[in-house]
Amino acid sequence: MMVSPHAARFDAALAALPLIAILRGLTPEEAAPVGIALYEAGFRLIEVPLNSPRPFDSIAALRRLLPRDALVGAGTVTREAEVAELARLEAELVVMPHADTAVIGAAARQGLLCTPGVATPTEAFAALAAGAAALKLFPAELVTPPVLKAMRAVLPAGTRLLPVGGITPQTLQPFLAAGAAGFGLGSALYAPGLPAARVAQRAQDFVAAWQSLSAAR
Repeated sequence: MMVSPHAARFDAALAALPLIAILRGLTPEEAAPVGIALYEAGFRLIEVPLNSPRPFDSIAALRRLLPRDALVGAGTVTREAEVAELARLEAELVVMPHADTAVIGAAARQGLLCTPGVATPTEAFAALAAGAAALKLFPAELVTPPVLKAMRAVLPAGTRLLPVGGITPQTLQPFLAAGAAGFGLGSALYAPGLPAARVAQRAQDFVAAWQSLSAAR
């Protein structure tokens, strides 16, 4: 299977801070201040869901603005044509709410890092076979820590499981104890129209929580 040219950068970003910023509702005008606030807080993985206003413009702006140790891409990717547009913009991340193997395969062929959404072992194994770089456990309210632990026991060693959905600084610990490799952060980190300074404070709260839990392991 083809290895993404971004794989080493993805590994480094996850090692630095395995928290993915999900900026649903971001506008292109907000991209620069919010992106800078997140980068300065330590975030190196940023996605703009495609049901945001002019998402490709925001993704392009973030990719131009942020250093290369940050990886940028789209969330809520559902079509192969969207993967092609992300490749054209030199984005790196394809994040999906589901596990359509055709879209995962398209991302892998383009050399992009795909994190599809899965909720069952069947979906997880199919996504990995299609070329997923990591697995988004979604929604995390459904895929609870005990479920994560059970799935981790049967999936290939080294599979990275990233819970997404309702994650807050206070809910990291049970998932981490069950074997989560990182998290996707949505409305508890960013909401449409939230000032960049407020996003920065929320980002710092998540980073502090992660660092505290990591130090205790």
